[in-house]
Amino acid sequence: MEVLTISNKELQINEQIRDKELRVIDSDGSQLGIMSLKEAMDLAEQKNLDLVKIAPQATPPVCKIIDYGKFRFEQAKREKEARKNQRVVEIKEVRLSLNIDTHDFETKKNHAARFIEEGNKVKASIRFRGREMGHPEHGLEIMRRFAEAMAEVANVEKPAKLEGRTMLMFLAPKPVK
Repeated sequence: MEVLTISNKELQINEQIRDKELRVIDSDGSQLGIMSLKEAMDLAEQKNLDLVKIAPQATPPVCKIIDYGKFRFEQAKREKEARKNQRVVEIKEVRLSLNIDTHDFETKKNHAARFIEEGNKVKASIRFRGREMGHPEHGLEIMRRFAEAMAEVANVEKPAKLEGRTMLMFLAPKPVK
């Protein structure tokens, strides 16, 4: 017995349906009521269409009289369209330093703003070298300034946090209203 899989949902068609009573829906969407499996199969056969169980968890199970090949094709088309509209969000990194100059800071801010506008998330990081580890508060100050500069286009997803020798902060695009 072959069961065709559509979007990880196994639908029973025609002879695969074993329930005694079914709630049947016609091809135009109108309810035909509750009837026996044989009546429903005869009705589908008269219209030269298939009987497909669309809601097996319902009591009684719901079946629809449709052209199964056309149904599969349209469902595959919808899934393909949904995949096409999906967008993978990347995380772009902007590296700041403890003694960053104003122009360099502006450049990094502009790069981050461009990444955010493209719909990506931004990971701002500061690497502490040598004696810089003794002054993590300077790094926090730079991260705070960076977050304020990006406040128009981005929200702070994860605030600045020191992990080992690196301080990280994540920014995400502001939700579109």
